[in-house]
Amino acid sequence: MLGGMRRLLVVVSVSVFADTMLFSAIIPLIPGLADDYDLSKFEAGLLVGAYGAGAMIGGIPAGLLAARIGPKRTVVIGLLTLAAATAAFALGSSPAALGSARFVQGIASAVTWSGALAWLTLTTPRERRGQLLGTVFSFAVLGFIVGPAVGALGELTSIRGTFAVIGLIILLLAVLTASLPAGPMDVRHPDALRRALHDISFLSAVWFSLVPALFFGLLDVLVPLALDSAGWGTIAIAATFIGAGLVEVALAPAIGGLSDRRGRLYPIRAGLLLLAATALAFAIVTPAFLVAVLVVGGALAASAIYTPSIALVADRAEATPIPQTLAFGFMNTAWAAGAMIGPTAGGALAQAIGDPAPYVFCAGLALATLLFVTRTGLTPRPA
Repeated sequence: MLGGMRRLLVVVSVSVFADTMLFSAIIPLIPGLADDYDLSKFEAGLLVGAYGAGAMIGGIPAGLLAARIGPKRTVVIGLLTLAAATAAFALGSSPAALGSARFVQGIASAVTWSGALAWLTLTTPRERRGQLLGTVFSFAVLGFIVGPAVGALGELTSIRGTFAVIGLIILLLAVLTASLPAGPMDVRHPDALRRALHDISFLSAVWFSLVPALFFGLLDVLVPLALDSAGWGTIAIAATFIGAGLVEVALAPAIGGLSDRRGRLYPIRAGLLLLAATALAFAIVTPAFLVAVLVVGGALAASAIYTPSIALVADRAEATPIPQTLAFGFMNTAWAAGAMIGPTAGGALAQAIGDPAPYVFCAGLALATLLFVTRTGLTPRPA
């Protein structure tokens, strides 16, 4: 049983690693693509945000699919789709083709995450849920770290060759996943969707995934362009996000364990406050080195919010009850909305008014979320 749990943890972790790696691989490529295709900040934001758009559209349907056919089959379908979309990205030769491939990657991401997180949650005791989900999240962040390095490698060697190899590796991962035991099926409730939409505590838990996603979606566009303008190359830009991601990798399991002991909202409140402060600093600071340092601060804030919020969604779904598959479908939709709105709307706002404007908005959003939780006494904990 323990060996089976470890194998499942490895497969789930590697699956989310592959997904986030592909999401962030485009970051160091943005300046070159903007030059090659004469993209504005808004158009560059659309290219980055296409991944989030696909995940947002696919989030809730992916949860419903996982509830019907089971988490394992859902993960296999998601990985196969992700492999095909990655091959399409490798062959893309225009902004439209690249954006379409990233859009399908986003749909595949929603399918994979909904099945993978539910699969692990259904086989994990609640008292260890935060720690194990924190471990999975650390692999997701590790993928976000490796992604820029992969993008930089593709820029230096061959973008087509690099992404074609990644697509093949993901295909092999899908085959490996198909060989695992299916595990328990999720509990099905005919009115689960209605129950989820009427549970304020559940929706507030889901909302916590949107705030840091929006903030980092904005950073994915504005920071590479700002560092490029300051003379930093592809490797330096990638190294900035790698350093920030290492902070999240190191802290995610510990933060998950802390939320098991002190409650999910304890680190979330601290993360929201730190995110607001970091966003305001981005609006003021201009030296490239300080911008890079602030990316690390943003990563710390995101880790303090993401890790416990994933466990919080699972806790609240169990208490309501809502199928875990559907719960993570909602969470994926919220994350994807932030990942889409951050780069697209943020890029448009930065182009129209200036870079400080979207950062100030992110700070206000984080503070408003913190104030709402504190003032209303809303404490979305499991029953």
